[in-house]
Amino acid sequence: MKTILVAAVVALAVSAAAQDWSVTSPNGRVKLSVRLDGQLSYRVEHDRSVVLGDSPLGLRLANRNLLAGLEFESAQPARLIEERYETLHGKRRECHNRARHQTLVFRNPAGQPLELDLRAYDDGVAFRYRVPGNGNAAMESEATGFAFPDGAKLWMAPSDKATTYSPAYETYYGNGVAPGIVSPNGLGWSFPVLMKTAAGRWALITEANVGASFCAVRLSSGAPYHITWPDPAEGNGTGSVKPASSLPWEMPWRVIIVSDSLAGIVESTLVNDVCPPSRLKDASWVRPGRVAWSWWSDNPSPQDGAKQKKFVDLAAAMGWEYVLVDANWDIMDNGNIHDVIRHAKEKGVGVLLWYNSGGPHNIVTEKPRDTLTDKTVRRYEMELLKKWGVKGIKVDFFQSDKQNVIGLYHGILEDAADFQIMLNFHGCTLPRGWERTWPHLMSMEAVRGEECYIFAPEYPERAPVQNTILPFTRNVVGPMDYTPVAFSDNKYPRRTTDAHELALTVLFETGWLHFADKAESYLKLPTAPREFLKRVPVAWDDTKFIAGEPGKFVILARRKGNAWYIAGINGTNEPREERIKLGSWLAAGRHNLIIIRDGFDTETKPAGDFTVKMLGYGGFVATLTP
Repeated sequence: MKTILVAAVVALAVSAAAQDWSVTSPNGRVKLSVRLDGQLSYRVEHDRSVVLGDSPLGLRLANRNLLAGLEFESAQPARLIEERYETLHGKRRECHNRARHQTLVFRNPAGQPLELDLRAYDDGVAFRYRVPGNGNAAMESEATGFAFPDGAKLWMAPSDKATTYSPAYETYYGNGVAPGIVSPNGLGWSFPVLMKTAAGRWALITEANVGASFCAVRLSSGAPYHITWPDPAEGNGTGSVKPASSLPWEMPWRVIIVSDSLAGIVESTLVNDVCPPSRLKDASWVRPGRVAWSWWSDNPSPQDGAKQKKFVDLAAAMGWEYVLVDANWDIMDNGNIHDVIRHAKEKGVGVLLWYNSGGPHNIVTEKPRDTLTDKTVRRYEMELLKKWGVKGIKVDFFQSDKQNVIGLYHGILEDAADFQIMLNFHGCTLPRGWERTWPHLMSMEAVRGEECYIFAPEYPERAPVQNTILPFTRNVVGPMDYTPVAFSDNKYPRRTTDAHELALTVLFETGWLHFADKAESYLKLPTAPREFLKRVPVAWDDTKFIAGEPGKFVILARRKGNAWYIAGINGTNEPREERIKLGSWLAAGRHNLIIIRDGFDTETKPAGDFTVKMLGYGGFVATLTP
């Protein structure tokens, strides 16, 4: 028997029947184990409690089987990753990336290698495959699975069916369903998936650092749950379902955030931690901000220059940094886009413009389109935008997770950086940590947001519950452009209170916060909520989970400088009372507390623990300032 010596935290045992390896987090609480016993498998534990049971690993490529018959070759010495980095927007400015990392190397009977990178963080685990060598390779299947323990509960959303306007990660989350549930449309389940074990451990499963050499994936439709490929119909039928690449081939990270409380899920930056550092040499032009937006209240308004100037004036009056001119601005009447840009410059407001991402991958007719899919045309367009003084663009209707469209995202990200154009992706895939590598990616939609008050009759009834699930699922993995704070009704009247809507500015993290409603709704607000919307930040220095349960209620606190913003919402139709205890995260010294409750009832007093009463579907916001 041959023994390989590694770091003390990494156990290596070799036997004739099976071989086992494990890597443990720096704090000793999280353990990622791998076993080779005919086929590779892995297991995740937290404080010796099973989070994911023995789950399969392995790949099958078109020209090599890296699934069965593998033999262990070597284990690279385990090492500690210790890294601190700063972000320009997100749930926390200063991030600490700390993990144990080890790479295992295997070979199949033909001598072809498979490398498996393992990482155990204090708040979870991650692993990825690497295939070294030369030439090209095409994927057939990935065996990676997820064995949920008995008695677990799941919060997950079915993958979209491909239509003219989807997939776009805009389905509803199931609320604490049992493992084994089958996707209602047979197309699988989208990441992220939240799980609570019977022992009280929480886990969030997703993927990160999906590059142009791979596609984005999902879970299979039913148990046993495993990785599966995009639907062939996505992207108007263009592109291959299975990824292919030249070798060496480095694949995305499979990420499982793990905690004994929801705080560990909500506050985690693990999706960003596994991604490469920023590629921007100078990021001084990347500026998060609040955005006035006319489309929700008046869909044709981007084609009217006078109406856009009105929203420029709204942004100026509220101190918001930007105005977004949405679809079809290039066929504007009553003035043109240059009139709007000039007016915005005079008012000190930055201009953001909408673009169709198509291209052959969609048949959506909104303009401008066919300017971003070809690299030469795309760079010409972005150079033009920079000359105009446009600060960023909203790119819509990607509608595919296939490799060709993932490559389009990366092409847009890279070229926009060269011309200092910030980005917001809509009708898009899920965030996968790209905003760490490309900080000018300010937000992504991938959520059933408030535009559904226009399109979906069931949305008003379902929105309050979904709003309490999103901070524990979708928004954990990256910025979320929900377009909140609609005080007036659209086609389908909302059930949420005004204070519920106000709270979404803090609960939902995004680098660009698009306010959905018409100008009058904000300008005629009572003083307290109007001043709150003038001051509320979008780039946070810290985030703390206070209380909550997905599907019922949620209360979070976020810090900007020396000020804390606390917000909560009630997802049920019954009144709720919660006692807010100000923890050790509040800096010493005296603070002023301003609370805005349902009905915009406002109270100002010295800071201390306080009680909030929320109406059914209600909410509150509070600010703590020195």
